[in-house]
Order: sequence, then C-alpha cells, then structure tokens
Amino acid sequence: MGAGIDGATAPDEIKRHIGYMSQRFGLYEDLTAAENLDFYAGIYGLRNAARAARLAAVTEFIGLGARLPQLVGQLSGGWKQRVALGCALLHQPPVLFLDEPTAGVDPAARRNFWRAIYDLARQGTTVLVTTHYMDEAERCARLAMMSGGRLIAIGTPAEVAAQVGGKTLEDAFVLLQERDEL
Repeated sequence: MGAGIDGATAPDEIKRHIGYMSQRFGLYEDLTAAENLDFYAGIYGLRNAARAARLAAVTEFIGLGARLPQLVGQLSGGWKQRVALGCALLHQPPVLFLDEPTAGVDPAARRNFWRAIYDLARQGTTVLVTTHYMDEAERCARLAMMSGGRLIAIGTPAEVAAQVGGKTLEDAFVLLQERDEL
C-alpha cells in the first residue's frame, strides 16, 4: 500500500501517486536531458501549460538548465542521476522511492541529492531511500535496517543503532558484520 492506495487492487491509481528512481540509470542515453524529461512528462499524462510548467519547475529544482541540450549518454553519473530524479518528480508524487540514488556519484553530487531530498520532505513528499552508506542513513528521520530480506531494526538512527547494540549506525553495521548477520 502506498499513498493510502492498495497497489494490488488499484495498480494504475498507485502509479499516479508514487515516483521511483532506480539505482542504475534507466533513461534513454541517446536522447537529450530535455527529451527524456519531456518523454516522461508525456507518460505521466502532463499536457499543454501544466506540462510546460512542471518541466520548468523540475528543471529549476534539480538545476538542470545548462544540461538540457546534452545527450544523457554524455553526462556524468551525477548529472544522469539528476535527470532520473527529475523524471521521477514530474507528476508531483506524494511518495518517492529512491533506490541508492547516490551510488557511484561524486561527493558534490551526493550533497546536492541530499539537499533535494530534504527540500522534498519539507514540501510534504514522503521520501523512501535505500542506501548502504551509513552516513546517509544517519541523515534519515526513520530507518529500517534489513538483511537477507528480513527486518533487523526499525526507528530513528539512534534507536536502530541501540537495537543492534551499537552507539552509532556505523558501530551497529560493524557489529552485524562481526556476528555474520549481514
């Protein structure tokens, strides 16, 4: 269930309420950043003035202006991820899933992504992030630590660390590795 909608009984409805950005860049590398955004705007059913307004807003929010005419295949990993995030945001989903959004990107791109995540959360978007970086997990309001498909701990970063027996998430992660629970 997402955004109060049962995905099993209303799969088309739930698609309108969630955004998803995969870990591996999955957009069209032979299209420009602008063409990718426009393509996804069409998929999400954005038309005419609403489409133009959302494309402009997302371009501004993500900081893509200068990169719009570039082929996505020629962009760095961080810029590709920005385009992917932009595509996931076009339809203004109240729930956004980000699968390891900063994996393989440079430190500046990581900081920019986390600024965007905080901005989205302040605007009321529920953002779910998967990450294997404990410093990123520390930035989250609530966490669920999983291993092998099972839930190990859930709560604030401090609560999760304590549930596992560590003082910090990094300590907890090391303890789990030492106990061969990861």
